[in-house]
Amino acid sequence: DEQETIGKLISGLDRAAGDLSMVVELGREIELKKQPGFEVAKVLRSLCSTFQENDAQVVCESDAESVQGDFDHSKLTDAFKSMFLGAIKFKKKDDEAEAVKVSLRASDNNAVIEWSGLRPLDHDPFRTFAGSDEIRLSLAKKIFEAHGGSTQLSDQKFVVVLPLSGSQPGSI
Repeated sequence: DEQETIGKLISGLDRAAGDLSMVVELGREIELKKQPGFEVAKVLRSLCSTFQENDAQVVCESDAESVQGDFDHSKLTDAFKSMFLGAIKFKKKDDEAEAVKVSLRASDNNAVIEWSGLRPLDHDPFRTFAGSDEIRLSLAKKIFEAHGGSTQLSDQKFVVVLPLSGSQPGSI
């Protein structure tokens, strides 16, 4: 019993340390190392495949084969991963067979990415620190904003808009 209790305490401390690291990162200025030709569609497809391999119910679709911009590859990939994790966490519970749908489209020189199939939320997960998922989503929001984009919860969807060209701020 004591061994099990100690294991649970260590696990809890690991989670708390991870959350604290995210809060510290959230409080820091985001320095971007933008590179031209970041392929948004390719990264989203790769993440979708990874989550599907791990038995997450995720479906991805795109009306554009290639959507490119000048972005920080590492930070933007991490932010997209956080969005996938958040969407899976807030997936509709009433129909376990329903998948989270991720869609990408190019519109008015912007990439618009939507994660739909979410249950109604009583809070904005991008503006609260109610748990690890919310902290992760708040950090993702900050990364998207550092790239000149925006993030919102709209009609049971996470919506991210990223500019595909033009001069954008490099840090927040």
